[in-house]
Amino acid sequence: MEESDESIATLIAAHRQGPGALLPVLHAIQDEIGYIPADSVKEIAKALNLSSAEVHGVITFYHYFRSEPSASPRVEICCAESCQSMGSEKLLAHAKSVCDVHPVYCLGLCAASPAAMIDGKPYARLTPDKFDRILEKIAS
Repeated sequence: MEESDESIATLIAAHRQGPGALLPVLHAIQDEIGYIPADSVKEIAKALNLSSAEVHGVITFYHYFRSEPSASPRVEICCAESCQSMGSEKLLAHAKSVCDVHPVYCLGLCAASPAAMIDGKPYARLTPDKFDRILEKIAS
């Protein structure tokens, strides 16, 4: 058994008894490994008494979950109305020119638009220059 397989089994065991355990299990796996390996879907389904289709459906429905490792850093830029009104379209266009970006709809930072989530950390009141400085800092 590989190290990630052992981690997955441990994470499933730690979260399987809670109510609505599927989302906590998926979050725990992704937080630990960085994605949810396709070969873990059957193991998750069996442990939670769900079908593989149900688990796969949740993974593919929510934009947060990934079934393959993503390029680092993971960049999500809010494209909801508040962020649009404060310049997220310009930020998104700039970000797409320098990295892989995932548009999302509402990060809950409306009062500090435009906003992004970079490797799970929220950033607000972004400009293209501020965005570049953040990526430089992450890369170093």
